[in-house]
Amino acid sequence: MAVVSRVLTIGGGFSGMAAAIQMRKAGIAVDLVERDPDWRPEGAGISISGPTLRALDQIGVLAEFARRGSTSDGVELFTPSGHRIGEIPTPKPLGSDVAGGGGIMRPELGRILADAVREAGVSVRVGCSYTDITQHDDAVDVAFTDGTTGRYDLVVAADGVHSKTRALLCPEIKPPRYIGQVVWRAVLPRPDEIVRPRMWLGGAVKAGVNPVSPSHMYMFITEARPERLEAERPAWPQLVADMLAPFSDPVLTALRPHLFAADAAIDYRPLANLLVPAPWNRGRVILIGDTVAATTPHLASGAGIGIESGIVLAEELARASTLQEAFDRFHARRWERCRMVIENSAQLCRIEMENGDKAEHARIMRESIIGLTQPI
Repeated sequence: MAVVSRVLTIGGGFSGMAAAIQMRKAGIAVDLVERDPDWRPEGAGISISGPTLRALDQIGVLAEFARRGSTSDGVELFTPSGHRIGEIPTPKPLGSDVAGGGGIMRPELGRILADAVREAGVSVRVGCSYTDITQHDDAVDVAFTDGTTGRYDLVVAADGVHSKTRALLCPEIKPPRYIGQVVWRAVLPRPDEIVRPRMWLGGAVKAGVNPVSPSHMYMFITEARPERLEAERPAWPQLVADMLAPFSDPVLTALRPHLFAADAAIDYRPLANLLVPAPWNRGRVILIGDTVAATTPHLASGAGIGIESGIVLAEELARASTLQEAFDRFHARRWERCRMVIENSAQLCRIEMENGDKAEHARIMRESIIGLTQPI
């Protein structure tokens, strides 16, 4: 029997949804509040690692992911002119037979998990957040923005990188800071020859594509940019097209006109990361996902480590004899893995911005990928 019987999850992002689904499987009553009334994840495509596919399989949504997205093995590497220079292998994660990676539209993955949340029997309120959290020795009282209140054994705060809860409970933690690199994303028609991720490496700009469906893929471009972008959205297609100008590979050249279509849905994100020192709980409130461990996308594992944390938290709540024991086991399983992803991603980012040592970049990628295949 689980060490808690009633839990509140704050935030309906990937980590919060994973925790809610898995806690329900453990017989825990779960309320979930999400401030977005449409419960609509933003963004274009998202690359998913094999270990994240393993986590989605454990939750029970892998088949739906494969139906709506794309799975594959390996990442092809090309020069800007289109010469194939190698491949990054994506070994299967231990204990699983899933593919080495995949891609999907971020809103699609959000819908898949949201459907699973409701099917699991989680009580969901959208357009709702909280106004006050009061902790006691044996419970947490929460006042909500809709005027209601609730008493819980545990509160799981998964309210994202700009977390209100982290600011409330961990005021000593500074907000994430821009690190000097941005990522651009666009949704484009998928040529027949693009059947798995492909990256073009050259200078301070790296371009890549990843299939997200039988008909479409998303493009991602990382760019070193010392200052935040000031250009308005209508100028973005031309900015992205100009970044691709030095890439003469016919595959990329043919894609440039599609950037100006409305359905390209160009997305611009300044990159930042965050690693809050453990422990991640304050009394009976525990913070997970981007709230305490937010990474840049260089290892395609930002969503993955959050989803894994939701799974691990539910497992430890189900098998521990005390709440503190559950917290201790959770941190023992999650801290080092999250630290590795965030710090190694930051190293990869630095090497790319400085056009640094390609061998070091390859070594960090290889060691990280192998590390992530290990059980969670």
